[in-house]
This record gives sequence, structure tokens and C-alpha cells, in this order.
Amino acid sequence: MFRQLRRRLRWKLFLSYLIVALVSTAVLAAAMELAAPRAFARHVANMDMDFTMENGHLMGAGTAVGHMADDLLANFSTAVTEATFISFAAAALVAIGVSALIARRVVTPVREMMDASRDIAQGDYGRRVALPPNRLTTDLDEMGQLAHSFNQMAAQLEESDALRRQLIGDVSHELLTPLTVIKGSMEGLLDGVLPPEPETFQQIYHEAARLQRLAADLQELSRVESGAYDLHFRPVDLGALVNDVANRLRRQFEDKGVALRVHLPASLLMAEADADRITQTLINLMGNALQYTPSGGQVDTTLRREKDEAVITVADTGAGIAAEHLPHLFTRFYRVDKSRTRASGGSGVGLTIARHLVEGHNGRIWAKSAGEERGSLFGFSLPLTQP
Repeated sequence: MFRQLRRRLRWKLFLSYLIVALVSTAVLAAAMELAAPRAFARHVANMDMDFTMENGHLMGAGTAVGHMADDLLANFSTAVTEATFISFAAAALVAIGVSALIARRVVTPVREMMDASRDIAQGDYGRRVALPPNRLTTDLDEMGQLAHSFNQMAAQLEESDALRRQLIGDVSHELLTPLTVIKGSMEGLLDGVLPPEPETFQQIYHEAARLQRLAADLQELSRVESGAYDLHFRPVDLGALVNDVANRLRRQFEDKGVALRVHLPASLLMAEADADRITQTLINLMGNALQYTPSGGQVDTTLRREKDEAVITVADTGAGIAAEHLPHLFTRFYRVDKSRTRASGGSGVGLTIARHLVEGHNGRIWAKSAGEERGSLFGFSLPLTQP
């Protein structure tokens, strides 16, 4: 129960006010116990002195008793008033101190988040709010969970800013390379250094085509990452789709001397999907396999059923991928080989686009490899329509 109370800010505030009230009451009672007897004794002593002085005169017994009762009541009232004032003053000071301490504990994390948010607004995405040490997230109160969520937001903003910077650098590099080639070729033609032959114009055309492909890939990436693309779902025979894509790419495999094998199940596998988008994803995966598999190698494309999902895998005997690169393969512009150019390595966004398209079908996509020069496997799954 104590852990539950500790995790609720409203209960902590209620208990803090209760503690202030109890402490104030205790201080008030203690002060009354200490101050009232002393004040009363002092006033009674003064009353004795007055009574002795009055006895020096001739007074009747009734008058003396009356004066004594009046003095006793007056001095008792004065003593109580004095003790109450002292007690309330002590209780108020203690209450103010305890309230200030509790308010500081409540306001401090709010102030820290305010300062951190100001720093983040100015571009310092590395700023974080301190959390209680050795405390699970589920054990934090509302303020602690708010601080935890704030730190998560700051981390995401920092990551997004890093990706933005990386994207700007990558796109600048991708644009600069073909533009440099085109500019150099045109300068050579203008200066007469390069002959106006078909090979020269073919090189310029090739670089311009690279720019066009990069622009198209970036436009497609922007659409899929923002979700601004349409999926036209309809029943799709996945076996026929896989076979059709393999036939479309078979000539390229034959030209490079890479064997392409297709493994289809005996039963029909149907899925509600956008056939064009799934074809785009499969062409991307099979094209990557062909690109990184040397002549004499083999690529196996397999369709199978696993429970209520259809699984499509593309396995090759090519270059393979080191384990540290696997988690980043579907990150835009990520390169396994940093020295590889886009001319031989693609635009670097194909796998990212494929991931978004598969996830748009409520599917999964993954990559596996036993290591460098040991081949790799890319696969994705789609929900089946039939049970």
C-alpha cells in the first residue's frame, strides 16, 4: 500500500498537507504544555504580590475573596492568551518550514523540466531531467513518470536531429557526385578536352539518370515515411505474384550467371494486399540479392505458410553481412560497406521503403546472415485471409 501511495502525486500532496497539520498541532500542543504553566505561575506570583500589598490595608473578608477571584481569572486569561500566542507562533514557523521543504521537493522537478525544455527549444537535445536513482519506472509518481517521458521525448528529438543531419549530408553527397561528373564532362566538351563522342554523352546521360533515380527514391521515401501513400487492398495469390516477379528478373540473373530458384507451396496462399506494393518490395529484395551475389552463386526465393501468416524469404550465397550491421539495414542511407558508391550500391533507401510498405500491410520484415562471405537472407510476412 505504501508503494501505491508513493506512486500517486495527489496522495503525496494530501499526506504532505496532513503532515504539516499534524506537525503544527503537535508543536502547538507541546508549546501550550510548556508555555501555559510558566505563564500562569508568573501571573499567579504577581497576583500574590498584589494580594499581600492589599492585605496591608484593612479590607473585609468578602472583598478580599472577590478581588482574589477576579485577579485569578484575569491572570489565567492573560496566561492562556500569552501561551496561545507563543504556541501559534511556534506552530506557524514549523508549518512554514515543513511546507517550504515539501514545496521544494514538488517544485524542483517542475523547475528542472522547465529549464530543460528551454535548453531543448534552443537546440540542446542532450539535456535530461534527473530521475530518482535505483527506481523502476513503475515505482515513480506522476512527476517522476512525467520526467521519464520528458527524457524519452528529448532522446527521440536528439535522434531525429542526428538523422536529419545525416540525411542532409547523405543527400548532399549523393547529389554532388553525379553533378560533379556532369559538370566535369560538360567543361571538357566546352574546352575541347573531351571529344563529342557517343561515349561522352552516354556517361552524362548515365549520371543524369542517377540523379533522376535518387530524386524518385527520395520522393517515394518521403511519402512512405509520412504515410502519404495509398494501398489498394484486394485478394492476391501470393504464389502467382512470387512466380511473376521471378520471371521478370530471371533474364538479369541469367546474364550475371546467378542461379534463381523459386520454392512455392502446393496449397494456395491468399492475402489481402496491394499487389503493386508487394511486387515492389519483392523486386527490391531479389534485386539486392542479385547485386551482392557473384557469378556462379545462387538465390532462393521461398514462399511458405507459418500459422496464419505467409512468409516470403530471399536467401543468397553472396557477400553476407556482419552481425553489427543487421539492426541498421532498414535505416535510410545506411551502408554496410562505407566505401561502396551509390553507383554500385543503389540509392540506400530501398530497404527503408520496403520496411514501411510491409508494415503498412501489418506485416514484419527482417534480415539474417551468418557473417561476411556466408550469404544473407531477407524475409517478410503478410497476414493470410484464410484461416
